[in-house]
Amino acid sequence: MQQALESLLDLLDLEQIEQDIFRGQSRSAVVPRVFGGQVAAQALVAAGRTVPADRLAHSLHAYFLVAGDPGAPIVYTVDRIRDGRSFTTRRVVAVQHGQPIFHLSASFQTYEEGLDHQADMPPAPDPETLPTAAEMLPRYADAFVDRTVVDRLLEAREAVDLRYADAPPFAFVGEPQPPRSQVWFRTNGKLADDPLLHVCLATYVSDMTLLDSVLLAHGRGGWAVGDVVGASLDHAMWFHRPFRADEWLLYDQESPSAAGGRGLGQARIYTQDGRLAITVIQEGVVRVPR
Repeated sequence: MQQALESLLDLLDLEQIEQDIFRGQSRSAVVPRVFGGQVAAQALVAAGRTVPADRLAHSLHAYFLVAGDPGAPIVYTVDRIRDGRSFTTRRVVAVQHGQPIFHLSASFQTYEEGLDHQADMPPAPDPETLPTAAEMLPRYADAFVDRTVVDRLLEAREAVDLRYADAPPFAFVGEPQPPRSQVWFRTNGKLADDPLLHVCLATYVSDMTLLDSVLLAHGRGGWAVGDVVGASLDHAMWFHRPFRADEWLLYDQESPSAAGGRGLGQARIYTQDGRLAITVIQEGVVRVPR
């Protein structure tokens, strides 16, 4: 487990090839394209490396333009849009084979005191009582078109301990459910104290399950079951309060809408002691195969 986490950290440790230009490696995801969470996290790493250490990421807005090639490196070019007294803004374009595949805008802020309130944390089971991915996924192997999907999912999530509060969408094929889903997650190992690292790892994980609630609403199992075709379109996150990605975080997700071949997921991420750490919104392509 620790080796898988170290491999993920190496993936996020970009090579600087020129001022404000970085290169990241890729690896195969469960599907034959670069995992969107990897690109988003790497882009945020690139942006963060051009910002003073005392300015913390407070938001990002991103668009996935073209599926990434896992066999080729990705070049990230950072534009220094603004350096203000309190806020710093960066724009990042990710390029492969001479073509933009992703772009991100991120904002960073110096810490300051201010008004403080938050939505209450919803009820959720203790994460330690829930099955691990290795315990849960093999139960649903028969639901997949290709039974090797279980092994690929386990390999893709080996660096992260991700536990469903209820069963995943592929447990409810043909049985529409309320459009809500909860997972607990943390890295499978301790991390350094660098706040940017924790934000980037939460960004990485945030793309794993956010559209589950869309699938649940329609009794669809997902791409691995073969009853939908999907991909992330855009992704936004707001980082409200400090957190650690190596401690349990509750990812409380819901879908308010699906229309036009797209589905919308929105979520709040809470620390185990109830602090609202992150808000996430994502829209993705969710099509029923013809």
